[in-house]
Amino acid sequence: MTKNRLEAFSDGVLAIVITIMVLEMKVPHPHEGHAAALADLAPILPVFLSYVLSFIYLAIYWNNHHHMLHATKHVSGGVLWANMHLLFWLSLVPFVTGWMGENDFAPAPTALYGVVLFMAGVAYQILQWRILHLEGKDSVLAKAVGADFKGKASAVLYAVAVPLAFVSPWIAGGLYVLVAVMWLIPDRRIERTLVSMEQHKAN
Repeated sequence: MTKNRLEAFSDGVLAIVITIMVLEMKVPHPHEGHAAALADLAPILPVFLSYVLSFIYLAIYWNNHHHMLHATKHVSGGVLWANMHLLFWLSLVPFVTGWMGENDFAPAPTALYGVVLFMAGVAYQILQWRILHLEGKDSVLAKAVGADFKGKASAVLYAVAVPLAFVSPWIAGGLYVLVAVMWLIPDRRIERTLVSMEQHKAN
């Protein structure tokens, strides 16, 4: 089974998710009799900040998803369903982003935001495991992923941030930002492994 349709469908879904998310930011209207001013943007600042954070997360998932499939030769039915599972959780990002931003990072919305991030992370790991099971322990992806420290560390930080949101939403938000920073630079492990294998074959 080829991977082309899986890649195209996933790219399309992520594009729609980002579009829905940006449409959730409503244009502010000035008070009657007043001209539009930058001060009118102040009420939607939390919505904008939550949008920026979620956009970065979706960009990270798109980057890593692209790299992972680039190192994948074939996909199976299990991989297709695992990919749909990941897309399900990512499709909820606009909802939790809007709820968190429109409620000024209140505890419950901030915690639910973390739950969705945690489940998306779990779904990504499941997808990765399915591909590794299909490709084998000697595959390019297996050699590139290794111990996957960042994936495990991210899950731990999400698990800590969710209950912490009820104590201090800002600390929880800081942990979400920290995880995003960890992944902000595209993961080069797969690229380095592919280059190394190509150089080895050339020699």
